[in-house]
Amino acid sequence: MRRRALLAAAAALAAPAALATEPSEILTDPALEVRARAIGRTLRCVVCQNQAIDDSTAEVARDMRRAVRERLVAGDSDPAVYAFMVARYGDYVLLKPPFKAGTWALWLGAPAVLAVAAVALFVAARRRARSPAPAAPVLSDAERQRVASLLASGRDPAPER
Repeated sequence: MRRRALLAAAAALAAPAALATEPSEILTDPALEVRARAIGRTLRCVVCQNQAIDDSTAEVARDMRRAVRERLVAGDSDPAVYAFMVARYGDYVLLKPPFKAGTWALWLGAPAVLAVAAVALFVAARRRARSPAPAAPVLSDAERQRVASLLASGRDPAPER
């Protein structure tokens, strides 16, 4: 029973990837197909959220897979295929964009925000540690006498209504 459940779960997880590349897209040359799959796993579908074109069932991803395979059949090298896709879709098409002037915010944005937040928390903690605790309010003579009488009588100190 447990084995069947595991097999069903594995089949469910593999189903979207199996549906992504259609049989008509698969190249007859196994070496080119392996290269196409490797490239497809590193290119982002431009309409999907962080999904490789090899895993996406979107029409645009299908077109992108076809373009990759056409470039490989035409004799392009892997870097030439990447250059073609970047020229067509921009650096966004790469799941790991290069570190350059146009993408520095993508690479450094999150660490910079974390660093600023850490410094702000550190400064706030130091200020809080240095500030003296508020002093207890001093009671007047009349208030002290009232407290002493209430404690001696054992009555409820709440004011009467």
